[in-house]
This record gives sequence, structure tokens and C-alpha cells, in this order.
Amino acid sequence: MLSKASSLWYVDAPDPTAVLRANHDPDPDAALALATQLYADHDVVPGMVGTLGGCAGPDRGEVYIGCYPGVTVVCSPHSAQVYPTTLPELLVRPLASEHTYLVAFDTAHGWGAYAQWERGEFRRAFSATRVNILEDEGLPRVWERPFWAGEHPVDWQPGEMPDPQALPFDPPDFADAANNQWLGFHYRAGAENESALSPGDISVCGFTLLPKGHQTDPAEVIPAPRRAVDGTARRRGIFGWLGGDRVSQHE
Repeated sequence: MLSKASSLWYVDAPDPTAVLRANHDPDPDAALALATQLYADHDVVPGMVGTLGGCAGPDRGEVYIGCYPGVTVVCSPHSAQVYPTTLPELLVRPLASEHTYLVAFDTAHGWGAYAQWERGEFRRAFSATRVNILEDEGLPRVWERPFWAGEHPVDWQPGEMPDPQALPFDPPDFADAANNQWLGFHYRAGAENESALSPGDISVCGFTLLPKGHQTDPAEVIPAPRRAVDGTARRRGIFGWLGGDRVSQHE
């Protein structure tokens, strides 16, 4: 069960779950091209190939991209938008996709967010901590109803006193439900059965973002692309829950 994620999905396939289930190797050339497009003011250095099981919530200076037929995922700290409607236009629709989905959460802060665009047109966004709604724009979707009805309450820890104004659900779980609705898998909830798609089944190509013209010591860079021994890139530290520092072209 992941504690944080910061992902953008660009979807044209009518059944993205089937695409992710059938394709286990992302296109490294397409991933590099997209990383270079999104971070044109950085030097983009390819690294190891991991999975969403370990790379969904990257550190600053990292981006993980998985390009599949009709489905592309970008995991970047810049996707962790407290106000999803402020997502830079470049990140909303870099591939002229039919659907763009943002799913981000950080359980350490009890925060979760999601957003949806269709052909670049905004449709729905929500962002909240357990107590404060930070953004709630667009029409709520039908799948949200059980959460607002209190059918998915927060799992408070023993001795933890709930705030009287707390929401009737945990925002990270709310965001995770959006991901399952759109992509057909959960970041957080356990698999319903052994054949269910999981984050560890979805590979992504890793890249390090360096200042333009940075002189890199070859010994510091992992040869690219190669798959991590356990299929998951190692994670370190945490990214700032407010989204970290944006790259200059996204200001």
C-alpha cells in the first residue's frame, strides 16, 4: 500500500486497464521524448526502469514516465498540486490526449487530490486534507456518492481524536478511488484477487532532471535504461506535499 503518489495520466485507449495489463515494457524512446518536452529547460538524464509500486511519488529532480499504446503516465512532484486547477497547461495536455487525469496523495498529511480534463477542457477537481477542503470544482461524479454518504470512513488510530469537522472519508482513499475508476487499479487498496492489476505491474522509465548544461559525473548516473533488480526503483526521502519547486517553464 503506497503512502504517496503524484501522477498524471494521458489516456486515449477505450480500455486503459486492458492496455496496462497486456503491455509490460514501456517505450523508452517515447518516454525520453516526453520528458525532454516537459522539462526543456533541464538536462534530462535517463536512469533505471522501475514500477509504480516504488516510483509513483518521486523526489524533486526526478520524473518517471510509462508510455504504452494509448496510455501514458507521468509521475512527478509537479503533479502534487494542492489546487489541481492551477496545473500548468503544458502538463494538462502535452500529447493531445482525449482524457487527462491527475491523482495525488500523501498519507503523512492526510491529503489527497484528483482532477479530470477532457480534450484539455476542465471537468472536475477535488483536493482536501482530513479537515479542510482546499479545492472542490466541477460537478461531483456518481462514484463519489458513497464517500460523501459516509460509507468509507477514516480509519482513526487508537487514541486519535477525530476533528469534529473532519470529512466523512480519508482524502488519500478518495483520490485512490478516482484512480481505480479511471485506470482500473488501486494505489492503496489491496488487490481484490490475485489477477487484479497492481502498481507493481506497471513499469516506468526513470529520469533525473539536472540544471541545463550541468557537467555530470558518469559515475553518478545509472546506465539507461535498465530494470531494477526487483522491478522497483529505489525510493529515498519524501517530496514536499505542496508539490515542491516547480521547474521554471511551469511558473
